[in-house]
Amino acid sequence: MPHDHTPDDAGHPVDRRRFLMLGLGGAATATVAATAALSADGRAEAATTTSAATLLAADEFDGAAGTAPNSGIWRFDTGAGGWGNAELQTYTDSRRNSALDGAGNLVITARREADGTYTSARLKTEGTFTAQYGRIEARIRIPRGQGIWPAFWMLGADIGQVGWPTCGEIDVMENVGYEPGTVHGTVHGPGYSGAKGLSAAATLPNGAAWADAYHVFGVDWRPGSVTWLVDGVAQRTVTRADVGSSPWVFDKPFFVLLNVAVGGTWPGSPDATTRFPQQMLVDWVRVWQQS
Repeated sequence: MPHDHTPDDAGHPVDRRRFLMLGLGGAATATVAATAALSADGRAEAATTTSAATLLAADEFDGAAGTAPNSGIWRFDTGAGGWGNAELQTYTDSRRNSALDGAGNLVITARREADGTYTSARLKTEGTFTAQYGRIEARIRIPRGQGIWPAFWMLGADIGQVGWPTCGEIDVMENVGYEPGTVHGTVHGPGYSGAKGLSAAATLPNGAAWADAYHVFGVDWRPGSVTWLVDGVAQRTVTRADVGSSPWVFDKPFFVLLNVAVGGTWPGSPDATTRFPQQMLVDWVRVWQQS
């Protein structure tokens, strides 16, 4: 989601309610075999890797209905202004736009307000958690509709110093409402940003829509490469060689973002077919370190 990325002012036991914060030399507290990914109905499916993986961080979004996401993990981008893409929404930190549902989900809600404007939420781990390499995944049920633009993505933690796209951006999953059966993953960097980003797309068969069920979206991020995964199946790998003479800017810490935009140059505006409110349900976010 290549926005105008102007930043605003911005060892625990395994706990399903918070990310595990490990020091630079910290030992992980849980190790599992990375042999399965959850399918849309929650059953295990074979994943693309069988190497051992260590759970570094997780938020399972357990909590009472109507409560805020964990402030020790998630911060908010707020405001309007188009976000570099002529988007229509104003991002807020209100529970009307982001809250736990009491059933283990974070719900990001895009609304059309009484005055015809739009509100939504954009959450980020900037200043609380960064990752450098690993398998970064989330189990998500995306919203639907013309002009609706959900995303799960990452930005280089040095954005405040070097700006975008020099900081780098890894879009794990984006969907634009006029393509209900296709999701996109993209990397952006200097010389390959915006429409020139390096992308992968996954399309469901038989006219199915991604919004019909939960799916696991992820990347297997290693030194010199990024591989997109959908429900455990690898879609495409990009490597340092793919950017040619441009800088490869993905060998450093990144933070995580989740948001639902409304309108913009890519998805277009909502129309008479778009129903509000629209909700993105996030069952969990997990960060694994591959051995």
